[in-house]
Amino acid sequence: MAKQSRSNDWGFPRWRGYGSERGATRVRLCDRHGCEEPGDRPAPKSPNSRERWYFCEAHAAEYNRNWNYFEGLSAEEAAEREANERRDAGGFRQSSHYKWAGPGDGSRSRDEMRALDALGLEADATTEQIRDAWRILAKANHPDLRPGDPEAAQRFREVQAAYEVLRTADERRAAG
Repeated sequence: MAKQSRSNDWGFPRWRGYGSERGATRVRLCDRHGCEEPGDRPAPKSPNSRERWYFCEAHAAEYNRNWNYFEGLSAEEAAEREANERRDAGGFRQSSHYKWAGPGDGSRSRDEMRALDALGLEADATTEQIRDAWRILAKANHPDLRPGDPEAAQRFREVQAAYEVLRTADERRAAG
């Protein structure tokens, strides 16, 4: 059998993709011991270090959840750093109404905006308006008043879930 003298890269069009090689593709595995997933999410090994761990998505989430941004700082230094970061992020807070949540002043999350849509309300609805809309829709679609109507039962569940989202968000705002 004759040895092939030409590669597949000659001429136009290329016969295989750019960047493809004949050998096996090297995949970096997750740095977490025993994990066989690709490690494609870099994470710093220590604060202000250029060295990185490479984790899979699950282990990167675990790492970030346990990360202490103020490690090694005294209480005063941590308070100063937090104040500086808040000061520098002030412009972002002022322009929070530009986020993807849709209409409104940016004070409501996407879930709250979806819940307001389910209740047929605008973004600036008050707590009383939310409660009134919930009562009207819940009464109109209640399974006891409309037995055997699966659409009404589904609509009732949506209205209940929407009201729960908005109620817990209002409670969170009042507490914090």
